[in-house]
Amino acid sequence: MMRVRKVTGPSARGALAAVALVGASLACAPLALAQAPAAPPTDQVTSGPTAPQALPPGMSEAVAAVVNDEIISTYDLAQRMRLLIATSGVQPTEQNLPQFQREALVGLVDEHLQLHELRRVQKEQKIDIIASDEDIDGEIAEMAKQNNMSRQQFEKQLAAQGIGVDTLRHQIQAQSSWQRWIRGRYGSRLRIGEDQIKAQQERVAAAASRPQYQVAEVFLDAARVGGMDTAIQGANQLVTQLQQGAPFAAVARQFSASATAAAGGEVGWVSSGEMAPEVDAALEQMRPGQLSRPIPVKDGVYIVFLRDKRAGAGAMVVNLKQAAVALAADASATDQAAAQAKLLALRSQVTGCGDLEAKAAKAQGIVAGDLGEAEVKDLAPAFRAAAETLKPGEVSQPIRTQAGLHILAVCGKHATGDEAIGHDQIENRLYGQQLSMIARRYMRDLRNSATIETR
Repeated sequence: MMRVRKVTGPSARGALAAVALVGASLACAPLALAQAPAAPPTDQVTSGPTAPQALPPGMSEAVAAVVNDEIISTYDLAQRMRLLIATSGVQPTEQNLPQFQREALVGLVDEHLQLHELRRVQKEQKIDIIASDEDIDGEIAEMAKQNNMSRQQFEKQLAAQGIGVDTLRHQIQAQSSWQRWIRGRYGSRLRIGEDQIKAQQERVAAAASRPQYQVAEVFLDAARVGGMDTAIQGANQLVTQLQQGAPFAAVARQFSASATAAAGGEVGWVSSGEMAPEVDAALEQMRPGQLSRPIPVKDGVYIVFLRDKRAGAGAMVVNLKQAAVALAADASATDQAAAQAKLLALRSQVTGCGDLEAKAAKAQGIVAGDLGEAEVKDLAPAFRAAAETLKPGEVSQPIRTQAGLHILAVCGKHATGDEAIGHDQIENRLYGQQLSMIARRYMRDLRNSATIETR
């Protein structure tokens, strides 16, 4: 179990006061790195000097936490809070300063654990996995480019908000090194099977008739932030800031524990039933453009933004190919049996749509062709049952019609109005989800085996 000891006393109270002063001063600083609300909340803290470059004398040496004998100072904590505020677009207030402090401290603790583990692995395996200065310089240059600045302008803007560039460098080093290690250790071993992809395709097809939602999310992990009550309180504060204009994507990147955080919380289109039941219930009552209240679930709290909503698909469309033997309506039983034998022999040879026509061309008396796309409801009754039940890639048993005997191959199936999700998209999504789950478990194990003391 993680050994956590919380120490309180005069030095801890002084450290909190210093952190509060930092938050107050940032309320007056320009937040160029993330667009802030046009009008600040009425309870925003505005006292204190503008963008101070250092803490009050003596406070930079105070201890905020100790992680496996490594110290996190109150200066480190204050710097991380400044960076968090500047990049999230959330205005600091008396109410949300504790949340900023908590999130900053959790982030610093996690990064210390990650770098400690990476140094251990690097020493044992004699491999270079920790990002170099050149790697970090490249990341900062890219961030500057995204903010339409040169690197020098970007670093000057950080300094103007009281943020030392070393604070950003430390965060980049930990995050990029950790991602590289997770992908290197587990990514090459992780395999998404065709059965998993087909199962996901079937779930998407089965949900096509249900309402669909285009969603962005923020997820606060209760275990990470210190319990469900803390997660709910933090979510309420974030909702208030989002309502006042804080950019959803920036908030998601800084606060969300979901795998979608890196994409600004964007989930994309989901059908009813794909998210937690509590989230589904909230989405049913929301209108496009609406932000939810905090939604408690089993292991944390969601905030969702409904970008768009559409009705479930009303019809199923199939893409079919067929192979057929012509038979008169009054054909003898002998002729029917012969035709059936030919088609069954062909069926045993083909693997699906890809080789149906080529294999049929080699069989005497069998004609094959592409029937194209059609709505299932518009098919002949004899074909309809097969089209409804077969999965893409499957081939039917022989089907009797007035014109002859047929076998059908289903090349594709999707709902009208549904944006089809391709094979590669599903594979990439499942890969990302599983890799994210592995990383979260890894971090949980590191926390459980660590000695962490907060003051």
